[in-house]
Amino acid sequence: MLLRHLALANFRNFVRLELDLPPQVTLLQGENAQGKTNLLEAIMLLSTARSPRTTADREWLSWHAEREPMPYARLEASLKRESEGEEVHLEMVLAPTGNATANGPAFRKQVRVNGTPCKALDFVGILKVVLFMPEDVDLVAGAPAGRRRYLDIALCQMDNRYCHALSRYLKVLERRNALLRHLREAGGDPGQMAFWDRELVQEGSYVLALRQAFVAFLDAEARRAHWNLAGPEGNLHLRYVSSVPLPPEPRQPPPPLGGGILQAQEQVAQAFWQALRETRERERAAGATLVGPHRDDLQFLLSDRDLRTYGSRGQQRTAALAVKVAEVTVMREQTGESPVLLLDDVMSELDHTRRRYLLRLLDASAQAIVTTTDWDDFAPEFRARAHCLRVEGGQVHPVAAS
Repeated sequence: MLLRHLALANFRNFVRLELDLPPQVTLLQGENAQGKTNLLEAIMLLSTARSPRTTADREWLSWHAEREPMPYARLEASLKRESEGEEVHLEMVLAPTGNATANGPAFRKQVRVNGTPCKALDFVGILKVVLFMPEDVDLVAGAPAGRRRYLDIALCQMDNRYCHALSRYLKVLERRNALLRHLREAGGDPGQMAFWDRELVQEGSYVLALRQAFVAFLDAEARRAHWNLAGPEGNLHLRYVSSVPLPPEPRQPPPPLGGGILQAQEQVAQAFWQALRETRERERAAGATLVGPHRDDLQFLLSDRDLRTYGSRGQQRTAALAVKVAEVTVMREQTGESPVLLLDDVMSELDHTRRRYLLRLLDASAQAIVTTTDWDDFAPEFRARAHCLRVEGGQVHPVAAS
């Protein structure tokens, strides 16, 4: 699935944008704060329905639109599947609800596929995207919540059932925690937990089984990518660290998609039930669910040393990039569709060897969109092959390659 056209209205500093995008590499050059990252953010929103930069949707709205009587923002994408010639149109609108908050009007996000309204969960993953930004070093160095979010965004793009299971799991978790707090503070019949235990295990076991399988695939590809990026600097290993004692990973893990995951889910469900039984008293005392995918983590090891604790900033950045490179491969193999690769000003952070590897990867990509502040980050022969654009003040202009 290729992104053929992007249209923005009142999004960040883009008042109006109509942009055709070719296959392979588009190179966006511009100074800081001109809109390069905003453009990548818009593409990510059209893929995942979530911003990589903020949880407050109203922040997308351009300052120009906020002065209008009916402020709104619109993002649109036209996609085409090359093998079948199928065309898909995605639309996302941020519109006022008519209610007011302390910060101004309240807004609601609406999504459509080919003009038909749909749920955000069913919108996710039609356009598949892998984004790498300089701050993604926090994928290794940051808190576990960021790594769980990374796994969820990747898997939701590959498996719509995962997205629904995760959404239901989080709702069940909220209600189960409320009941645990009530039992702790007011007492009552502990038998009320049985229903929420069943729901938690049913949805959570699918989330856990897919995460474990995905990390197994990601680990194999990330090792290869890391060797190409860093050479004999050490062996990168990814490990899913679960609060539920999961069954050992099989030698040939089932794919994240397909029926092979169902057998793994049954084994995970049994382990989840056992973990809940063992923590029952501690959960009542804490008033919270202590085991499950909401408590898990992804560990980055370099030659068996935890990169979060012992890795240098450069090692952490290389590991994060290796994982994003691996994600492209896993997503293509598991879905049959190549994701759009988005790179936000990463070349300036890399040495010559890592740049050369990344340029080879870009040349081999079905579609990539790359931002830079400096044309000289890319060799003239690479720029000659790319579709070169300049971003300035929320406008995009074609430029001649040089």
